[in-house]
Amino acid sequence: MARLKLEFPEHQYYYSTQLTVRVTDINGANHLGNDSMISMISEARARFLFEFGIEENRDDGVGIIVTDLATTYKTEAHARDHLLFEVGVMDFNKYGGDITFRITRPADGALVAMAKSGFVFFNYKMKKVVPMPETFRDKFPKVNWIG
Repeated sequence: MARLKLEFPEHQYYYSTQLTVRVTDINGANHLGNDSMISMISEARARFLFEFGIEENRDDGVGIIVTDLATTYKTEAHARDHLLFEVGVMDFNKYGGDITFRITRPADGALVAMAKSGFVFFNYKMKKVVPMPETFRDKFPKVNWIG
């Protein structure tokens, strides 16, 4: 079976935040569970968007919707580990792009995981995908475009 490889350009990270693995994030194998990692990635995404003044759901009904998530795990994380989430954006298209994540453990420099989350802009009132707003696009002038 083919393995997923996630590699991102170094220059595309725009934001970082730290999160601590809670005891409740630990699974039966005594390490950070997949479900909890997804929740932590979602929290890092929300902090990133907030930092750049991007509302996930604006008054006009336009917001961001996640279309997919790919994650590769490199090493285990355990309760009380502090994890650094570096967040970036890449591969913009007319409707959205990818938010990328590099998750490391600063205490020993270990790469814990890499992740990529696809997103599009969605009008929740009209229930349809809409073009990326210029105000979003203008915040990231160096991001590559595809398609």
